[in-house]
Amino acid sequence: MAGVTNVAFRLLCRELEKEKTGTTSGLYVCEMVTARALVERNEKTLHMTTFAPEETPRSLQLYTTDPTWTFEAARMIANENLADHIDMNFGCPVPKVTRRGGGAALPFKRRLFGNIVAAAVRGVEGTNIPITVKMRTGIDDDHLTYLDAGAIAAAEGAQAVALHARTAAQRYSGTADWNHIGELKEHLSDTGVPVLGNGDIFKATDAAHMMNQTGCDGVVVGRGCLGRPWLFAELSAALHGQPLPKQPTFAQVCTIIVRHTRLLAAHSGESTACRDIRKHMGWYLRGYPAGSELRQKIMQISSITELTHILDTAMADPTVATALPNDADGARGRQGSAKAVTLPDGWLNDPDDRTVPVGADIMHSGG
Repeated sequence: MAGVTNVAFRLLCRELEKEKTGTTSGLYVCEMVTARALVERNEKTLHMTTFAPEETPRSLQLYTTDPTWTFEAARMIANENLADHIDMNFGCPVPKVTRRGGGAALPFKRRLFGNIVAAAVRGVEGTNIPITVKMRTGIDDDHLTYLDAGAIAAAEGAQAVALHARTAAQRYSGTADWNHIGELKEHLSDTGVPVLGNGDIFKATDAAHMMNQTGCDGVVVGRGCLGRPWLFAELSAALHGQPLPKQPTFAQVCTIIVRHTRLLAAHSGESTACRDIRKHMGWYLRGYPAGSELRQKIMQISSITELTHILDTAMADPTVATALPNDADGARGRQGSAKAVTLPDGWLNDPDDRTVPVGADIMHSGG
């Protein structure tokens, strides 16, 4: 969720959950930052770790490929009180990440993976900061790693393991195989380590279905919240046996868009906010009666005043303003098709190799 789950979006999700349910029960994780870039105090990376005063607990997502940088980053987070929770991301399937052995490719190297998790746990030793791990089922169907990786993470001190029930080769295509989540839950049953399920949670009832089917202890939501920051309020209500909040009307979504933009402006300035909100517009307006002309106008905004005027004009038609979405439960965000995973030469030769991938630790040095 790089470029999406910054402090502005997290605050918006929290506000909507509290407005709809009266409480905030979700854990909102920041966008992924790189361990080395954090330790080296890269300006952009530090900006990405911004948390609002009302955010608690503060959850920081860490990308890492090297035990040394992992330890230093975790110790820095603990010593400088940067976060209350560290989530380690081993699920990214993007080629520029896997071709250097990072992301979803790394758990195949069992000993290196274990050393990295152990380094994070050592880095926060003596504090109450939990370390959790997010991963995929494997590189592809011939190289599944989730059972080994889950057991290793638990043995090295991870407090929870989240599984996106797709391989790296699947990217975001097809359907997540929730059976793997149930298998991991059973595999770790003697450890007491909670298992969280991820993949294809696009509506409130999906979370309950996943938990009932797999026995997992909770769910992780990614693409499902794109353009739907109110999804967490629906999930909270569903999991607590409360009535589901009504889907927002077009006019209410327009109000949310403006609020999101204002929060972005507070974080990065108005000019940057007006650029950043553009990528959200297709997600926000999906299913609502917003024509291409409206979308095009919003893509050209340069101020919040301009955005507000455009949306106010669109809402002037009462039949449009009260309209509800016609495909609120559909998949959003990246989908694409399955592809062979790009890996370093010889990566699959030795799963016990502890060699740190060359260059992967600086790949995201800008954040």
